[in-house]
Amino acid sequence: MRALETSLSAVLDSPGVIGAVVADAVSGLGHASAGEHRPLGTAAELAELVGLIDEGLRAAGADGEVESLVVSTARHHQVVQLIPRSGDPLLLATLLDRSRTNLALAVRQTADQARALLA
Repeated sequence: MRALETSLSAVLDSPGVIGAVVADAVSGLGHASAGEHRPLGTAAELAELVGLIDEGLRAAGADGEVESLVVSTARHHQVVQLIPRSGDPLLLATLLDRSRTNLALAVRQTADQARALLA
């Protein structure tokens, strides 16, 4: 678990990132968190959100699996990346200060960090 906490510390070093959570995408079990992550919700809520959006997209006829989600509020961006692995996938959810973040760059960096999380 120490490696996961170290990886999350590296995520917090990214411009504008103020919090992060790693959770099991199916069970909602939280594996690690860092920084201010309360606005992201609990690990179980994150897993439920991704599941609901995935179901809704499938019902609407979308093909493929959800890779990432971006939710923007007046103060924050929330970026959730799905991390495929053997067994249940993981979620890397990051909370970003909207005033200090380039959203396109943040999504790209978060995807890179998600891939590196299990490396």
